[in-house]
Amino acid sequence: MDRSEIQNRVTSVVASVLGIDPAEVLPASNFVFDLGADSLKSVELVAGFEEEFDIDLDEDKAREVQTVEGAVDFIAQYVK
Repeated sequence: MDRSEIQNRVTSVVASVLGIDPAEVLPASNFVFDLGADSLKSVELVAGFEEEFDIDLDEDKAREVQTVEGAVDFIAQYVK
């Protein structure tokens, strides 16, 4: 899976979980400060990424990821 596909799928999950327009989800967007995610939504994002990519993420490390681009980089480590 290439990086652009991961980016598109991450954007889709973020928009769906946070109930926002995908156009608002930019690579540099911070989940909390730019996109309005709270702690519950952060957990839902991790679960959404796991389901979308059929992977098991290290949840503690996943919650440390703060940006969309960071999530793409993090998930890229798990998908082959």
